[in-house]
Amino acid sequence: MAFIQVEELKKSYGSLEVLKNVNFTVEKGDVIAIIGSSGSGKSTLLRCLIELETINGGTVKIGDDYLIKDGQYPTPAELKRVTSKMGMVFQNFNLFPHKTVGENLILPTMLVKKTDKDTAMQNCRLLLKKVGLEDKIDVYPKYLSGGQQQRVAIARALMQNPEILLFDEPTSALDPQLTGEVLGVMRNLAAERMTMLVVTHEMSFARDVATKVLFMHGGEIVEAGTPEQIFNNPQNEKTKQFLAAAVR
Repeated sequence: MAFIQVEELKKSYGSLEVLKNVNFTVEKGDVIAIIGSSGSGKSTLLRCLIELETINGGTVKIGDDYLIKDGQYPTPAELKRVTSKMGMVFQNFNLFPHKTVGENLILPTMLVKKTDKDTAMQNCRLLLKKVGLEDKIDVYPKYLSGGQQQRVAIARALMQNPEILLFDEPTSALDPQLTGEVLGVMRNLAAERMTMLVVTHEMSFARDVATKVLFMHGGEIVEAGTPEQIFNNPQNEKTKQFLAAAVR
């Protein structure tokens, strides 16, 4: 059984349809690369999955639990429990500027998970070591490079011990060298079989690391397959046009 099942997902802003009957499945340990032009609905899809946007129709099942079923959400308590399985890494880091790196990691887990401070700090040190920033625990975000800030954001998402990580264009604000730092951490997570959905314009990551690629256009998934299928033998004309421009 699929770990994540999305069926007929719809999202509109008034009369504007942003997502139109989106369907896909994710197996545990998959790395799903979501590609497509700006405005195709990629980021909105992620935001719907973690309930930052309200879904207007469809079904999303995560494990044995429904985020939404036939357009109907569960109780707020159940919704919170389901979304707590996921962590999200945003394009612009979203760190608290007035808190140190360590505080950025421990405060959310103490608040949301009710983790005691000693345990939270122990986990914080382990995760900062994992992303290569154990020496930055007492530093404020403004003294870090963009790549370091994004690695802190990944560590913060991991503090909640999520089953799924969502990445929304995690390298789009970074120069090539800093992009490599962040992608290196993501490659390591993929090697550890972390289930990830990644909206990305980094075609090398989609081709080399993803287990499945979803190409979106006009609020729909118009083609899906393995990286080999999508990059070497795309079937949809829109996919061909996008890759011709994106892969150089």
